[in-house]
Amino acid sequence: MGAMGNVFGKYFRVATFGESHGPALGCVIDGCPPGLEVAQEEIMDELSRRAPGQSSISTQRSEGDVCQILSGMLDAKTLGTPICVVVFNTDQRSSDYSEIAKLWRPSHADFTYDAKYGFRDARGGGRSSARETIGRVIAGVFARKVLQARLKRSVEIRAWVESVHALTMSVPDRIPTLEEVEASPVRCPDRVVAAKMEEFIKKAKAEGDSVGGVIRCAITGLPAGLGDPVFDRFEADLAKAMLSIPATKAFEIGSGFAGTRMFGSAHNDIFELGADGRVGTRTNNAGGVLGGITSGNVVEFRVGFKPTATIAKEQATLDKNLNETKVVGRGRHDPCVVPRAVPIVEAMAALVCADAVLSQTALRPSTEGFL
Repeated sequence: MGAMGNVFGKYFRVATFGESHGPALGCVIDGCPPGLEVAQEEIMDELSRRAPGQSSISTQRSEGDVCQILSGMLDAKTLGTPICVVVFNTDQRSSDYSEIAKLWRPSHADFTYDAKYGFRDARGGGRSSARETIGRVIAGVFARKVLQARLKRSVEIRAWVESVHALTMSVPDRIPTLEEVEASPVRCPDRVVAAKMEEFIKKAKAEGDSVGGVIRCAITGLPAGLGDPVFDRFEADLAKAMLSIPATKAFEIGSGFAGTRMFGSAHNDIFELGADGRVGTRTNNAGGVLGGITSGNVVEFRVGFKPTATIAKEQATLDKNLNETKVVGRGRHDPCVVPRAVPIVEAMAALVCADAVLSQTALRPSTEGFL
């Protein structure tokens, strides 16, 4: 039996802990520099964006997700020692999952957990539940502080819902503001499309079904020079981070798959000198990364999420004795996970950026030389 991969990062290291229906969840952050100001309210703000029960299109599990900082901070400043933050569960209904301990739900991790470990926590999915992402969102707040302190420039990480099922907003001519994203429970900045998405999700929920979608993310303010060639490419780290989020099934950066249908003469990003004297490109088909290293352009990527696996429709499956049986989803689940995944995508992007910055400054303590 192998150990689970619970730690992310090399220099800015984050270990998450806890199960969906256990006493608590949270994270331990190692490698965070001292002297960074982080208010508990800042953490709570991000947790509230991820929290259940925030709208009629999310799970109605009622959790306040109040965090407690147990170590690594004094007077709202990081000490440079390991930071432990915990959130206690208060609204578990483990009896909803007594049946699934004996069978394998379609498209869940039940079968694969049994195949690997021979034992699993069936309560709410245990460790494979998206509730594990609480620790990631917490760590993302600290990661943003690292970026601000080390780069001494504004780095904005903005994600939003681009599509739900076949409903897709057009690519905006600018990066939407946080207020525009948060204006709708769907977190799509196009109000007309957002309203259609919300009704579509409600319809799927009423029919006992679920839907998936795509989150688009843009990172502005990163300097050229972050990341490494070959195996530690910046986009490879981003891909791993995004595909580690529950329910993800796709990742693309820049032009992505659309770039496979272009000629090189159209896809190549032509270098030019900007009015500010910095090197830039006329287009950004590369998505802000060249040869695994950030170019200074906006880092743009998309993450695809599958429909929520737990649905209220009866489905065929097998039990652990290999008998054919039926299963109906129990418990409280999102009919579409995409809106609540927006802050998780932002948090994981922040972890990748912070790790890349600390890696770079570990080799070269000064940020001078960044383009």
